[in-house]
Amino acid sequence: MKAVQIQSFGQPLEVAQCVELPDPGTPSAGQAVVALEASPINPSDVLTLSAQYGLLPKLPAVPGNEGVGRVLAVADDVKNVRAGDIVLLPAGAGTWREKLAVPAARLFPMPPDADRQQLAMLTVNPPTALLLLRDVVELQPGEWVIQNAANSGVGSYLITLARLRGLKTVNVVRRDSLIEPLKKQGADVVVVDGPDLSKQIAAATGKAAIRLAIDAIGGEATARLAHSVAPGGTVVNYGALSGEPCRVTQQDLIFRNVTLRGFWLAHWFNQATPADQMAVFGQLIKLVAEGKLHAPVEATYPLSRIKDALAHAMKAGRDGKVLLTPG
Repeated sequence: MKAVQIQSFGQPLEVAQCVELPDPGTPSAGQAVVALEASPINPSDVLTLSAQYGLLPKLPAVPGNEGVGRVLAVADDVKNVRAGDIVLLPAGAGTWREKLAVPAARLFPMPPDADRQQLAMLTVNPPTALLLLRDVVELQPGEWVIQNAANSGVGSYLITLARLRGLKTVNVVRRDSLIEPLKKQGADVVVVDGPDLSKQIAAATGKAAIRLAIDAIGGEATARLAHSVAPGGTVVNYGALSGEPCRVTQQDLIFRNVTLRGFWLAHWFNQATPADQMAVFGQLIKLVAEGKLHAPVEATYPLSRIKDALAHAMKAGRDGKVLLTPG
């Protein structure tokens, strides 16, 4: 079967190869064999290939942190899924392959009529957006939240989830061409990042006391968010799109009592109870199935074109996700 594999870490376009690996065959006890239908290329995948992510696989490795597939076969002792089911693949299962054998207990059955491409993107970005809104600051309906990289996967989901909770969003982007598309999606305010960001946000929100800002970029972008929240506000960083450490001035940290903290979904997976995980994914699956939660897809590529897919996913100015399919 075809799979993407890396033998070493390095420049993603150099280390990622499409190879032939053994077919998983008949499932062992407690297992299901699943055929991949779609798997996205996330920033965390690119960082993993270049050894810059917080959790790295043992080499050689098949990358891919999420995806959706169709169950081909299950062991006799498996009762929660059956052949033909559409399932959400386990987080971090190495999904960039045609088939994989996984513990059946870790599979989430999906609504059969839901959009497969949208389901493929359900494990990483949607729960990140939901938890950033839910667990960092206890926000009340009517409050504002700021986010940068608002056209990203997490940013797109956050706009929708905030609106469903009655929250209002200030969405920071890097170019004017993104303003109208995000407003059509439901963004309340969209502004272009720059030295005057805090003044733009104050003018657009009527000087609202904003208690939460969500940062995917790092560097000076973090500092601009910290200067835009109210005294005592919180900036939470979940990404490093700039490749730079987060920066916050002493003026904001000390005199304005702004808090900077981090968020990593892997910690939540390790610490959340099974009941909480089921509740979060149950909510998200329902929203996707109803067509209320959606992220743009810019292109799909077969596994055999992994280098083209990675080049596209790493391209600046992209307006949608890049997905991998079996072929």
